[in-house]
Amino acid sequence: MKELKLEAAIKNIEAVTDFVNAELDQLNCSRKARTQISIAIDELFGNIARYAYTPDVGSAEVRFEVEEEPLSVIITFIDNGKPFNPLKRADPDTKASAEEREIGGLGIFWVKKAMDMVEYEYKDGQNILKIKKKLT
Repeated sequence: MKELKLEAAIKNIEAVTDFVNAELDQLNCSRKARTQISIAIDELFGNIARYAYTPDVGSAEVRFEVEEEPLSVIITFIDNGKPFNPLKRADPDTKASAEEREIGGLGIFWVKKAMDMVEYEYKDGQNILKIKKKLT
């Protein structure tokens, strides 16, 4: 397992993406999976940066793990911010018009659809959100 600890700030989304992409480079990851993972990082780390510590700033940790059969990656986002389970939010009504739809929620909805697994737990004062993506 590799890990990266950094300030939970929007400016660090690129650092998290670079960290994960460096690991994906070693796994012969498809462009499609890499793009989906990058969008998920943008959404999930962006949410931590925007909401976990508001109005303060705190730290976050990103862990990268590889599973062999089938070849998959697990990326875990950990913060000590306000408890928040994004998976409890109801999925948006994607059939409703933009005017009728509530604001927000599409990013998490997309992450749940694009990843093979999304799990959340609040444990020992930490938000722990895991995503898993099969690479084969």
